[in-house]
Amino acid sequence: MRRPQFIAEHARNARGLLGRLIAFLMARETWGQNLRVMDALGIEQDDQVLDIGCGHGRSLMELAARAPRGHIVGLDLSELMIEIAAQRNRSLIEAARVELVLSTAESLPFPDGVFDKVQCVHVLYFWKDIETSLREIARVLKPGGRLGLLFRTNADPKAIASFPPEIYTFPALADVSAALQRIGMDVHLAEDSANQPALVLATKR
Repeated sequence: MRRPQFIAEHARNARGLLGRLIAFLMARETWGQNLRVMDALGIEQDDQVLDIGCGHGRSLMELAARAPRGHIVGLDLSELMIEIAAQRNRSLIEAARVELVLSTAESLPFPDGVFDKVQCVHVLYFWKDIETSLREIARVLKPGGRLGLLFRTNADPKAIASFPPEIYTFPALADVSAALQRIGMDVHLAEDSANQPALVLATKR
Protein backbone atom coordinates (compact mmCIF):
# COMPACT_ATOMS: atom_id res chain seq x y z
CA MET A 1 0.00 0.00 0.00
CA ARG A 2 1.34 3.42 -0.93
CA ARG A 3 1.99 5.72 2.00
CA PRO A 4 -0.06 8.94 1.93
CA GLN A 5 1.70 11.95 0.43
CA PHE A 6 1.56 13.94 3.66
CA ILE A 7 3.45 11.15 5.46
CA ALA A 8 6.12 11.17 2.76
CA GLU A 9 6.37 14.95 3.01
CA HIS A 10 7.05 14.69 6.73
CA ALA A 11 9.70 12.04 6.12
CA ARG A 12 11.44 14.56 3.85
CA ASN A 13 10.95 17.62 6.09
CA ALA A 14 9.27 16.85 9.42
CA ARG A 15 7.09 19.49 11.07
CA GLY A 16 4.65 19.74 13.97
CA LEU A 17 3.17 16.95 16.07
CA LEU A 18 3.07 14.48 13.20
CA GLY A 19 6.73 15.18 12.50
CA ARG A 20 7.55 14.34 16.12
CA LEU A 21 5.71 11.03 15.83
CA ILE A 22 7.55 10.21 12.61
CA ALA A 23 10.86 11.08 14.30
CA PHE A 24 10.07 8.59 17.09
CA LEU A 25 9.19 5.86 14.60
CA MET A 26 12.26 6.55 12.46
CA ALA A 27 14.54 6.33 15.51
CA ARG A 28 13.40 2.73 15.95
CA GLU A 29 12.96 1.65 12.33
CA THR A 30 16.29 2.88 10.97
CA TRP A 31 18.58 2.12 13.90
CA GLY A 32 19.89 -1.17 12.58
CA GLN A 33 20.64 0.41 9.20
CA ASN A 34 22.54 3.26 10.83
CA LEU A 35 24.68 0.74 12.70
CA ARG A 36 25.28 -1.12 9.45
CA VAL A 37 26.73 2.03 7.86
CA MET A 38 28.83 2.94 10.91
CA ASP A 39 30.33 -0.54 10.99
CA ALA A 40 31.16 -0.36 7.28
CA LEU A 41 32.78 3.07 7.67
CA GLY A 42 35.05 1.89 10.48
CA ILE A 43 34.74 4.96 12.69
CA GLU A 44 38.04 5.71 14.46
CA GLN A 45 38.61 7.49 17.76
CA ASP A 46 39.79 10.80 16.29
CA ASP A 47 37.43 10.98 13.33
CA GLN A 48 35.59 14.10 12.23
CA VAL A 49 32.23 12.71 11.09
CA LEU A 50 29.31 14.27 9.22
CA ASP A 51 25.87 12.64 9.40
CA ILE A 52 23.74 14.02 6.54
CA GLY A 53 20.06 13.72 7.32
CA CYS A 54 20.74 13.08 11.01
CA GLY A 55 17.03 13.44 11.81
CA HIS A 56 16.21 12.57 15.42
CA GLY A 57 19.94 12.45 16.33
CA ARG A 58 20.18 8.97 17.83
CA SER A 59 23.05 8.11 15.49
CA LEU A 60 25.02 11.13 16.70
CA MET A 61 25.29 9.63 20.18
CA GLU A 62 26.67 6.38 18.79
CA LEU A 63 29.10 8.19 16.49
CA ALA A 64 30.37 10.24 19.44
CA ALA A 65 30.89 7.04 21.43
CA ARG A 66 32.90 5.52 18.58
CA ALA A 67 34.97 8.70 18.08
CA PRO A 68 35.58 9.91 21.66
CA ARG A 69 38.42 12.23 20.57
CA GLY A 70 36.72 13.34 17.38
CA HIS A 71 33.91 15.71 16.45
CA ILE A 72 30.47 14.82 15.12
CA VAL A 73 28.29 17.08 12.98
CA GLY A 74 24.65 16.31 12.31
CA LEU A 75 22.99 18.04 9.36
CA ASP A 76 19.29 18.14 8.52
CA LEU A 77 16.92 20.38 6.56
CA SER A 78 14.11 20.04 9.13
CA GLU A 79 14.09 22.58 11.95
CA LEU A 80 12.02 20.16 14.02
CA MET A 81 14.53 17.34 13.59
CA ILE A 82 17.38 19.66 14.57
CA GLU A 83 15.39 20.61 17.69
CA ILE A 84 14.77 16.95 18.60
CA ALA A 85 18.41 16.02 17.94
CA ALA A 86 19.54 18.94 20.11
CA GLN A 87 17.41 17.76 23.01
CA ARG A 88 18.67 14.20 22.65
CA ASN A 89 22.34 15.24 22.46
CA ARG A 90 22.32 18.20 24.84
CA SER A 91 25.25 17.06 26.99
CA LEU A 92 27.39 16.20 23.96
CA ILE A 93 26.64 19.57 22.38
CA GLU A 94 27.52 21.38 25.62
CA ALA A 95 30.82 19.46 25.65
CA ALA A 96 31.47 20.61 22.05
CA ARG A 97 31.62 17.00 20.86
CA VAL A 98 28.48 17.21 18.72
CA GLU A 99 27.32 20.07 16.52
CA LEU A 100 24.03 20.49 14.64
CA VAL A 101 23.59 22.34 11.35
CA LEU A 102 20.38 23.24 9.51
CA SER A 103 21.15 22.86 5.80
CA THR A 104 20.79 20.73 2.69
CA ALA A 105 23.26 18.39 1.04
CA GLU A 106 23.25 20.44 -2.17
CA SER A 107 25.23 23.24 -0.52
CA LEU A 108 27.15 22.10 2.53
CA PRO A 109 28.27 25.00 4.78
CA PHE A 110 31.74 23.60 5.48
CA PRO A 111 35.27 24.22 4.14
CA ASP A 112 36.95 21.76 1.80
CA GLY A 113 38.48 18.60 3.24
CA VAL A 114 37.34 18.72 6.87
CA PHE A 115 35.68 15.31 7.44
CA ASP A 116 37.17 11.84 7.73
CA LYS A 117 33.82 10.07 7.35
CA VAL A 118 30.37 10.98 6.04
CA GLN A 119 27.30 8.83 6.49
CA CYS A 120 23.95 9.24 4.77
CA VAL A 121 21.09 6.86 5.56
CA HIS A 122 17.79 6.89 3.63
CA VAL A 123 18.23 10.49 2.46
CA LEU A 124 19.29 10.65 -1.18
CA TYR A 125 15.70 9.98 -2.32
CA PHE A 126 14.97 13.65 -1.62
CA TRP A 127 17.94 15.24 -3.40
CA LYS A 128 17.03 17.28 -6.47
CA ASP A 129 20.28 16.28 -8.18
CA ILE A 130 22.16 13.31 -6.76
CA GLU A 131 25.47 14.11 -8.45
CA THR A 132 25.45 17.70 -7.17
CA SER A 133 24.99 16.49 -3.59
CA LEU A 134 27.62 13.77 -3.97
CA ARG A 135 30.05 16.34 -5.34
CA GLU A 136 29.49 18.51 -2.28
CA ILE A 137 30.09 15.53 -0.02
CA ALA A 138 33.33 14.72 -1.84
CA ARG A 139 34.42 18.36 -1.47
CA VAL A 140 34.14 18.33 2.34
CA LEU A 141 35.84 14.93 2.71
CA LYS A 142 39.58 14.72 3.30
CA PRO A 143 41.61 12.80 0.71
CA GLY A 144 41.21 9.17 1.73
CA GLY A 145 37.99 10.02 3.56
CA ARG A 146 35.06 7.61 3.31
CA LEU A 147 31.38 7.96 2.48
CA GLY A 148 28.77 5.42 3.54
CA LEU A 149 25.47 5.60 1.64
CA LEU A 150 22.44 3.48 2.45
CA PHE A 151 19.30 3.64 0.30
CA ARG A 152 16.67 1.59 -1.45
CA THR A 153 17.16 1.35 -5.20
CA ASN A 154 14.90 0.97 -8.21
CA ALA A 155 15.49 -2.78 -7.91
CA ASP A 156 13.12 -2.75 -4.91
CA PRO A 157 9.57 -2.86 -6.36
CA LYS A 158 7.96 -2.81 -2.93
CA ALA A 159 9.64 0.49 -2.05
CA ILE A 160 8.72 2.01 -5.40
CA ALA A 161 5.09 1.00 -4.93
CA SER A 162 4.98 2.31 -1.35
CA PHE A 163 6.19 5.89 -1.79
CA PRO A 164 4.89 8.75 -3.98
CA PRO A 165 7.26 9.35 -6.93
CA GLU A 166 6.87 13.12 -6.72
CA ILE A 167 8.69 13.01 -3.36
CA TYR A 168 10.84 9.85 -3.46
CA THR A 169 13.33 9.00 -6.22
CA PHE A 170 14.83 5.51 -6.13
CA PRO A 171 18.02 5.49 -8.24
CA ALA A 172 19.79 2.53 -9.77
CA LEU A 173 22.77 1.30 -7.78
CA ALA A 174 24.91 1.40 -10.94
CA ASP A 175 23.99 5.06 -11.53
CA VAL A 176 25.02 6.09 -8.00
CA SER A 177 28.28 4.15 -8.27
CA ALA A 178 29.02 5.79 -11.64
CA ALA A 179 28.32 9.25 -10.24
CA LEU A 180 30.73 8.60 -7.37
CA GLN A 181 33.45 7.57 -9.80
CA ARG A 182 32.90 10.75 -11.87
CA ILE A 183 33.37 13.02 -8.85
CA GLY A 184 36.63 11.41 -7.77
CA MET A 185 35.59 8.62 -5.41
CA ASP A 186 36.45 4.94 -5.60
CA VAL A 187 33.61 2.54 -4.79
CA HIS A 188 34.80 -0.36 -2.63
CA LEU A 189 31.47 -1.88 -1.67
CA ALA A 190 28.10 -1.86 -3.40
CA GLU A 191 25.66 -4.34 -1.88
CA ASP A 192 22.08 -4.54 -3.09
CA SER A 193 19.24 -7.04 -2.72
CA ALA A 194 15.47 -7.07 -2.99
CA ASN A 195 15.12 -7.41 0.79
CA GLN A 196 17.74 -4.98 2.09
CA PRO A 197 18.63 -1.38 1.25
CA ALA A 198 21.77 -0.95 -0.83
CA LEU A 199 24.97 -0.10 1.00
CA VAL A 200 27.66 1.80 -0.90
CA LEU A 201 31.07 2.54 0.59
CA ALA A 202 33.37 4.93 -1.32
CA THR A 203 36.72 6.60 -0.67
CA LYS A 204 37.85 10.00 -1.92
CA ARG A 205 40.90 9.80 -4.16
